[in-house]
Amino acid sequence: MKCIYCGSEESKVLDSRSTDETNAIRRRRECLNCGKRFTTYETIEMTPILVVKNDGSRQAFDINKIKNGMIKACEKRPVTMSQIEEVAANIEKTLQNNFSQEVASSKIGEMVMEALKNLDEVAYVRFASVYRQFKDIDSFKKLLEEL
Repeated sequence: MKCIYCGSEESKVLDSRSTDETNAIRRRRECLNCGKRFTTYETIEMTPILVVKNDGSRQAFDINKIKNGMIKACEKRPVTMSQIEEVAANIEKTLQNNFSQEVASSKIGEMVMEALKNLDEVAYVRFASVYRQFKDIDSFKKLLEEL
């Protein structure tokens, strides 16, 4: 880390603490050249995830779209907002850990449906009926029979 006073690259860490409001580490440093102290912050660099839509277009991943879809599916159901946020965070974490910069929107939809199936079956059916765009009653019956 370069000293902000003399430009030397030699410094030692005196104190490290995590910050409460962000995923960052605050480090108090002392320059070995001039002896002055300064503070640095170390943050995790997140690679943006692009969602590949069915038409081939790409857009940035937005966790709020997952939350909004789940909120609509879970309306008037015994599912708390914290459960919805936890599912959405788990999906985002899974996508980040996948080491892929692009993910198909269908993959995200399947992940949401799988989570809803374990959370609330009625919410799962609601989400699946919109996501899979059932054209007739037979395809809807088939989904219900799988449950």
